[in-house]
Amino acid sequence: MKPPNLPDKSLKPNFFYGHRKPSHNRPIVYGGLFSNRQSLSKDSPKSPSNAVAHRTPFDIRKWDPETRLPSRIPSSPSPSTVISAASERLSPIARFVLDAFRKNRNHWGPSVVSELNKLRRVTPSIVAEVLKIGNDAAIAAKFFHWAGKQKGYKHDFAAYNAFAYCLNRTGNFRAADQLPELMDSQGRPPSEKQFEILIRMHADNKRGLRVYYVYEKMKKFGFKPRVFLYNRIMDALVKNCYFDLALAVYEDFKEDGLVEESTTFMILVKGLCKAGRVEEMLEILQRMRDNLCKPDVFAYTAMIKTLVSEGNMDASIRVWDEMKRDEIKPDVMAYGTLVTGLCRDGRVDKGYELFMEMKEKQILIDREIYRVLIEGFVVDGKVRSACDLWEDLVESGYIADLGIYNAVIKGLCSVNQVDKAYKLFHIANEEELEPDFETLSPIMVAYVVTKRLGDFSNLLERIRESGYPFADYLSQFFKLLCADEEKRTMALDVFDVVKSKGHASVSVYNILMETLYKMGDIQKSLSLLDEMKDFGLEPDSSSYSIAISCFVQRGEVEEACSCHSKIIEMSCVPSIAAYMSLTRGLCQIGEIDAVMILVRECLGNVESGPMEFKYALRICHVCKGSDAEKIINVVDEMNQEGVSINEVIYCAIIAGMSKHGTIKAAREVFAELKKRKVMTEADMVVYDEMLIEQTKKKTADLVLSGIKFFGLASKLRAKGCKLLDN
Repeated sequence: MKPPNLPDKSLKPNFFYGHRKPSHNRPIVYGGLFSNRQSLSKDSPKSPSNAVAHRTPFDIRKWDPETRLPSRIPSSPSPSTVISAASERLSPIARFVLDAFRKNRNHWGPSVVSELNKLRRVTPSIVAEVLKIGNDAAIAAKFFHWAGKQKGYKHDFAAYNAFAYCLNRTGNFRAADQLPELMDSQGRPPSEKQFEILIRMHADNKRGLRVYYVYEKMKKFGFKPRVFLYNRIMDALVKNCYFDLALAVYEDFKEDGLVEESTTFMILVKGLCKAGRVEEMLEILQRMRDNLCKPDVFAYTAMIKTLVSEGNMDASIRVWDEMKRDEIKPDVMAYGTLVTGLCRDGRVDKGYELFMEMKEKQILIDREIYRVLIEGFVVDGKVRSACDLWEDLVESGYIADLGIYNAVIKGLCSVNQVDKAYKLFHIANEEELEPDFETLSPIMVAYVVTKRLGDFSNLLERIRESGYPFADYLSQFFKLLCADEEKRTMALDVFDVVKSKGHASVSVYNILMETLYKMGDIQKSLSLLDEMKDFGLEPDSSSYSIAISCFVQRGEVEEACSCHSKIIEMSCVPSIAAYMSLTRGLCQIGEIDAVMILVRECLGNVESGPMEFKYALRICHVCKGSDAEKIINVVDEMNQEGVSINEVIYCAIIAGMSKHGTIKAAREVFAELKKRKVMTEADMVVYDEMLIEQTKKKTADLVLSGIKFFGLASKLRAKGCKLLDN
């Protein structure tokens, strides 16, 4: 019997939470925030022509920006128009709330409240959903408070936890720490879980003191943490170097009658190892033996690794002895950790003893242990022992890496076996290890020291032909040679060979110019600048910066100023050393205004300028009050900071007082500096004359400015006044 025909009724809009789970009788349901339920037909889609014929006109009022067509692939949507993937998994009501925030630009106000009032009720689960995805602490707090004022509503633990995560995520972790008090005031006392969440958040962000703060608050609420939470607290304190607080928490742990786990002991032991408190660490270790069990090889290895990383090798050996006393057999990781630490600490012989012990026990020795031992023997000058270890390495079936080659080549060159070192370089090339500058530099230096410049020249040609970064290697070589005072004179001889081969460069010239300047050979340094131009090389800003220091040293300040002008024309910045030299030279000839211009220019161009320049500007500013005592206070501060009081500071006093103060106040400052033996009597006489001349100059400038301002210049010229001509 057929059922009677029922009148067609449009389905009323309703809420649904996400897509329904499909079944045989109920297909997948799609829709927006508020929509009629629609089921996708299983039939094949209609042809495009039919679709176009039956397409309804587009109505923007019915458009839902969140609708997704399954067959359409989104192409780089903008963040302002597309909801994130996380928000798409939220319930429609939570998405409605977030959309209300978005439409009002995350600003809480009457418009947001009116939107939210359209909802009949917001449940705690909805509050938790919204807060989990929110990234604005202010609007999250407003929404949390608004939801709490609903009639008959109470936040649950999930809502409080989501609020805590939101505050922590936005950097408001101090506000998150106040949530336990808020929960208690709203009639839902916090549980241990809430404190655990706060502790975990602070521990993950390395806020050790905050972890201890939450722990103290937890005790005030009458909670005793579990062993797991105690371990988390102590671990966070140890990792952030609050060892005393960690031990205080451990005392509370024992007072609560809890039983330590191996994790508890290891947290304390590793923390005490890191702090270098070996005796306390051994006491904890003994307590671990008495109450639980002996530490295993992994625990001992962790202790040794911590001590080695802190450079405490004596304590590492003590822990090694404790491991032997407990009859724990060390593995290759334990041996390797201790041997590496001993070799880096210069105790290669002790490391070699452990190496032989490993061979006796037939423990697999990895290549890293061979490498650190070979490097250690080379540093100690025991090249024969390093070569013996090389042979042992090859016999063990290993292939030497580039680090081992570099160490042995360096050792052979140190004992005048440069030919053997060169053969090893050939072998490294054949094995395609890609030797670098660290491989070649010992051979190059050895050729220079033994005065085998012909072999050195041949090596340079091979480096250039092999495709190495030749110019960089050559610059690094001269830096290495000039860094050693005994080999600086050899650098010039080598440079003649380099020039004869046509390999000279601006960077090499700069290195040699600076070296000669430091040696005091100013004439030779400046001759290299002219020679560079003769070779057709264009000096750069570094070349002229070094030349500035040289010219100032010779008293040729005008030449130094011309070099400064050339640097500025190149749109470059002089070096700090050049600025300091040029200001010192200008001070000596009394160019006070030029000195202060250079000081301001340097601080404007250089990211971290000299402290003397910064204090010079500060002194100029202090001079506005004509108070000598304030300037002396600045000088005292400079002494406390370790900043030298030099010519620039004296010029700053003269510039400031001649412009803003009086000659009397400046002389009081100079007298106090002479009394403190900062300024000599001869300097005081010189700078007093500069003060008078600078004051006259500033006074004349003021007079000229007044004449020009009142239009008297033409009348004075008519009367034959020569002041305006100057």
